[in-house]
Amino acid sequence: MRPVVIVPTYNERDNLTALVPALLGIEGLSVVIVDDNSPDGTGDEADRLAGTSLGRVSTLRRAGARGLGRSYIDGMSAALRTAATHICQMDADSSHDPAELPRLLEAGATADLVIGSRYVPGGQLRNWPAYRVLLSRFANWYVRGITHLPVHDCTSGFRCWTRELLARLPLDEIVSDGYAFQVEMAWEARAAGGRIVEVRITFVGRRQGQSKMSGRVIAESVLLPWRLAARPWHRP
Repeated sequence: MRPVVIVPTYNERDNLTALVPALLGIEGLSVVIVDDNSPDGTGDEADRLAGTSLGRVSTLRRAGARGLGRSYIDGMSAALRTAATHICQMDADSSHDPAELPRLLEAGATADLVIGSRYVPGGQLRNWPAYRVLLSRFANWYVRGITHLPVHDCTSGFRCWTRELLARLPLDEIVSDGYAFQVEMAWEARAAGGRIVEVRITFVGRRQGQSKMSGRVIAESVLLPWRLAARPWHRP
């Protein structure tokens, strides 16, 4: 197994400084930091960490249209140009614990997409206000009800993909951003016939920085499931 983890960043300098050493403690793991032209110097910090990593950390500094979805697509495309066998994704804001990544990788030995889930037995949410918990649970109920995705945590961004499945997806056609991006990618994985499993994680609300939640992100998340429901399950 040759895993790589993609970490998109926007104004995450302090969080990145703590996250990358923890990830490098996982044997054989490479890290791709995709910075979205952060004004706080996150890109410079990413370059510094890459320079001391003996080749295990690389940086991709984006200058085009900003957005979580585009950052992930660029990072995934870059990872597919390497010899990586498993391509993981996680947030930079400490909400995803690097210590749980090996369990996702272990599950990835027999699944095409592994989703770190807050909503399977043993999954937990910490340091989140009640309204965010209710919004997240409702969003997942809403997505499942419309799209019939067999996933409890459709909006989770803590995932592990096999190279084979990710390479089959139409990455250049993905246009969603934010939480909607995670939903659309899970839908495409299912449409491509991928085997999806969920493993429990403990999600911790960010300790530093500002949430990227916005009205536009919520609106996109409301509309996307209806667009997905109109698509055929299996692409030609």
